[in-house]
Amino acid sequence: MSAEIKRISSNMEDYLEAIAFLKKEKGVARVNDIGRLLRVKNSSVNAALITLAKRGLVAHERYGTAELTVEGGRVACDVQKRHDTVFKFLSKILEINEKTAQVDACKMEHAISPMTFNRLTKFIRFVEIGLNGGIPQWLKSFKHYLKTGKKLSCRMRQTALKKE
Repeated sequence: MSAEIKRISSNMEDYLEAIAFLKKEKGVARVNDIGRLLRVKNSSVNAALITLAKRGLVAHERYGTAELTVEGGRVACDVQKRHDTVFKFLSKILEINEKTAQVDACKMEHAISPMTFNRLTKFIRFVEIGLNGGIPQWLKSFKHYLKTGKKLSCRMRQTALKKE
């Protein structure tokens, strides 16, 4: 990734995500659809597209359609991966409700460092590997704590294991 693209703002990442989403859902990303999706004026969309075009991330027609370049598509894909990973962690492991997890993932996807993203991805894979053999005891204990506010005692763990 070039240094100039590394400095892309979270707003610009949102535009790339919106273009990718609309292209997938509708086959085309129009300025007015991007504006509606991001809840901004068409003039703001056009200004953002000009900025993204200068960085080589999109090609667009003024107040018309927008296309991601190969690099723009790669950046949009990276942002979506970060979003999906954070959302999965929040909703599946921490059991945050989906609406809140989506909102939080949208904020966190822009701030997470590559190192933290890599570690979070590995942690999720580690948990999923454990799920193949059933829910790991530590995750059961955590879910119990979320529901009751109490840590499982040794005796409670043994009772929980017998129920399986």
